Amino acid sequence: MSWKIVADSGCDFKTIDQLAADTEFECVPLTIQIGSEVFKDDEGLNIDEMMAKMYATPSSATSSCPSPDAFLQAYSGADNVIAITITGSLSGSQNSAQLAKELLLEQNPQANIHVIDSLSAGGEMDLIILELNRLINQGLSFDEVVEQITAYQVRTRLIFVLAKVDNLVKNGRLNKLVGKVIGFLNIRMVGRASEEGKLELLQKARGQKKSAEAVVEEMLKSGYDGGRVLIAHARNEKICRQISEKIHSRFPEAELQSQPASGLCSFYAEEGGILVGYETAPS
Repeated sequence: MSWKIVADSGCDFKTIDQLAADTEFECVPLTIQIGSEVFKDDEGLNIDEMMAKMYATPSSATSSCPSPDAFLQAYSGADNVIAITITGSLSGSQNSAQLAKELLLEQNPQANIHVIDSLSAGGEMDLIILELNRLINQGLSFDEVVEQITAYQVRTRLIFVLAKVDNLVKNGRLNKLVGKVIGFLNIRMVGRASEEGKLELLQKARGQKKSAEAVVEEMLKSGYDGGRVLIAHARNEKICRQISEKIHSRFPEAELQSQPASGLCSFYAEEGGILVGYETAPS
């Protein structure tokens, strides 16, 4: 039986190392419009160029979700398909993925397909994708993979740090004065993805060192006990090291991984921002 893992670019993978046998991974890109220019979040995207354009453009920038047809094309060619999207509260990507599922089932009522709303983005989506690959590699059936990944998602969390908020201000989601104060005082916004998939502010930390401490503090509060951690960063390897050192001081065996954020996650997290996915203890 062949498998396909399909994700939108709310995740940070364009390819996956050590894919399970008879498995393909495909990332369906979102697009980002800055002024009159449209950036496609695929392997050819120059993220630094996109971000420089965004900061140089006074008007707001927007993202657009993939079409149902783009997902439908990605679903083709496998016996078993599992798709995952950025939280439906931020994008219509989840709706497109679900519509494509309905279209596929109209064409082939026997198709095995499951669509996951990550209720998140970045590092948490990445963790779920890696776990999907691990479960498929175990030789489990489609129903077993769906059951186990559903249980696994209950244990994953996302915490984020924003060092810049220009995009939020331009889009009217944050007061201009607050945005200026955050930049002037070197404030970092520390938040999480809620159970409903919405972004919530938890703390305001002054400076990067304090924000790294706040990340680990919030992780411990929510049940982190040494599980896997994946940090997607927007050109900020230093905070990844700071967080890793703090976690390893308490949990020496913890598995931590960091990687550059996708174009979409860089667009939301902005320069210096991070999206931390982590596992909590089983209930």
